[in-house]
Amino acid sequence: MSDQVMSEQKSSRPPFIGFGLGLRSEHYTDILEGNPPIDWFEVVSENFMVPGGRPMQILDQIKEKYPVVMHGVSMSIASTQPLDMDYLTELKKLAKHVQPKWISDHLCWTGVHGVNLHDLLPFPYTAEALDHIVERVNTVQDFLDHPLALENVSSYVSFKQSELSEWEFISELTKRTGCWLLLDVNNVFVSSYNHEFDAMEFINGIPEDRVVQFHMAGHSDYETYIVDTHDAPVRDEVWDLYRACQKRFGPVSTIIERDDNIPPLAELMPELEKIRNIGYEIHPQLKPQAA
Repeated sequence: MSDQVMSEQKSSRPPFIGFGLGLRSEHYTDILEGNPPIDWFEVVSENFMVPGGRPMQILDQIKEKYPVVMHGVSMSIASTQPLDMDYLTELKKLAKHVQPKWISDHLCWTGVHGVNLHDLLPFPYTAEALDHIVERVNTVQDFLDHPLALENVSSYVSFKQSELSEWEFISELTKRTGCWLLLDVNNVFVSSYNHEFDAMEFINGIPEDRVVQFHMAGHSDYETYIVDTHDAPVRDEVWDLYRACQKRFGPVSTIIERDDNIPPLAELMPELEKIRNIGYEIHPQLKPQAA
């Protein structure tokens, strides 16, 4: 990454762009024909890393009306396999076309030996892993020449080898790379429940000036553990945690994620209004002034 871009990334957070949704094909028609009051959209990068076709036509129409952020699921930044430069080349090409406010992916690994397992897999929080991921993040940021945000993932197993807490690991990663954080509030809650730590300890352990975006989503409760499923409305406990996050980090741009059991757009709008109202309540300067 150029010295100028790195300096800007370390010194000032990308601008607040409001409260939005993850872009899903089920909602294309309503978005393009109805102009709903949504501030911005997050698009899954891999869905548009194709030459031409209808997906790109739709995205071009949407980005004319709304700000867009790119969110990937295949960077595999924590893998021990070499970075996939073909993938990064296509990602950079898409970013040049879309001009997203920022690019994000997950702090995890997603495959091995050239096979994408299509899952967000954990790793031990060790000094060795930190050195390895720092080097890879710096390489990616230098190649993309674009702000990169990494998302905390939900986890269901822990490693005896871990030397740091997740929040300590993330904090050190941001210090050493200048990367941004996409804080998934539901994932914090899920992991805190599964591993029996205090979610607020996680929140308070993250540098307050590095969070550029929040994810809000639903999960499935199996009593002894919970799973981040993105197939249901946001739970009350996660709303409470979101309030705490907006107070500590905000104002931070936020989206609602829904990846399964996707309802009509009209059914998601009340949740979007709820994140907006919480944002306005905590940061009244954000609320548009009446004409």
